[in-house]
Amino acid sequence: MEEQFILRVPPSIAERIDRLLSENASSSEDKSLDLVFSEDGRTGTFVIGNDRFPASLSDLPCVVESYKTYDDSALVKTADVGQMIMVREPGDASPDVVEYRHGLTPPMRDARKRRFRREPDLNPELVQRVEKDLVNIMSGGTVESLDAEGNGQGEAVDEDAHNANKKVSTAPATKPEVPGTGGNAGEADGSDSDDSDDSM
Repeated sequence: MEEQFILRVPPSIAERIDRLLSENASSSEDKSLDLVFSEDGRTGTFVIGNDRFPASLSDLPCVVESYKTYDDSALVKTADVGQMIMVREPGDASPDVVEYRHGLTPPMRDARKRRFRREPDLNPELVQRVEKDLVNIMSGGTVESLDAEGNGQGEAVDEDAHNANKKVSTAPATKPEVPGTGGNAGEADGSDSDDSDDSM
């Protein structure tokens, strides 16, 4: 797999890059293209010709897959793209966050807020206690740390769990008594036929 990133530039720089990468690049005054990052690895400078533009590296809110094709029918995956280099005009403010807020396409606008669920606020001690209780239950034991103040039935639930582990011999189930046939034996309970005859 290749290593790829997305380079997002303002329209004026895009035209210059397009001219530089086209066939008549020898006639273009922009002969060089360079990208240099500083020590932090997140901010840098994009150089095209003699002009320098500020750039910053941002993480995308989700991984984007990149494909290429050789015959216009079969696609071959080439990379997972997770970062984007944003080139700005010299006067524009630099982003203050590491993760870019939007995706690459209009439906992914404000993707982190609209598309992804927020991480739950869980107490790590509670998670460890529940995990330990689940392991106990799966190995045939009972719950050791029941929360008695939850609904006031802590001891009753504990005894039920303890009694559930004992083997109890059950008698064969008996058939429930069927009531005798009455006047409305053909109708099911709760039918709407009683309400529909109010007009008579």
